[in-house]
Amino acid sequence: MLQLVIPAFNEAARLPRTLRELTRYATANRATLGRIEAVVVDNASTDATASVARDADCAALPVRIVHCAEPGKGAAVRAGMAVTTADIVGFMDADGATRLDALDEGWRRMLLGADIAIGSRAVEGSDTAVRHSWLRERGARAYRSCTARLVPGVADTQCGFKLLRGDLAREVFAGLRTPGFSFDVELLARARHAGAVIHEFPVVWADVPGSTFDPVRHGAGAFLDLGRIAWQLRGSRTAPRTVPALAPVAGSAVVPPAAAGGEF
Repeated sequence: MLQLVIPAFNEAARLPRTLRELTRYATANRATLGRIEAVVVDNASTDATASVARDADCAALPVRIVHCAEPGKGAAVRAGMAVTTADIVGFMDADGATRLDALDEGWRRMLLGADIAIGSRAVEGSDTAVRHSWLRERGARAYRSCTARLVPGVADTQCGFKLLRGDLAREVFAGLRTPGFSFDVELLARARHAGAVIHEFPVVWADVPGSTFDPVRHGAGAFLDLGRIAWQLRGSRTAPRTVPALAPVAGSAVVPPAAAGGEF
């Protein structure tokens, strides 16, 4: 079974389409991936997010609803991971920005020995459609330069699609301290320091209107969180691990323990 955590804050408008597409995908790929379960985390929404998630529950895609009162995407994903039990788990955005065929490649890499498989908009072969403002683009470049020091070798820490070994995910998320948008960086940095092997692969990604990230309101906090993460992880050491060689995949990147940062 594959369990996918979907953090959702006031996502009543965008979540239904994402869950419909995930239901179709789960039905078409059951023979390959087995049963898929969605864990929708209602992050203190004031709209009908929980209701639309409940309406999407079906045999093809069981939907479990978790309520998280602590604000922030990181807090929501942490709450969702805490209730998972599957050997392979993951998380994706409620807006469905990453095309679901990323699950095929992410699953393949997990089966070949990766501890974490992360979708990326920054490696060769990715296809992105972006409507970001100049302010957001400038902020993203500065952010990437900072994350490069914390998670060297990862070109895109912030793409909202990641698969992880279930035991590793539950262990690392239990100690995660970043409740906001920079939680991905802490997740990858802590996993790296634990010796995890990270595979980064290209995805098809489209910016979906309605993002809850505002560079003016959240940008400064995201940078401050990077400083806190660096301080918390000072002196950590990486425990090296090995992973079987992958069949060549155009535009992919394999990131071993040790070796560029995120995009909002």
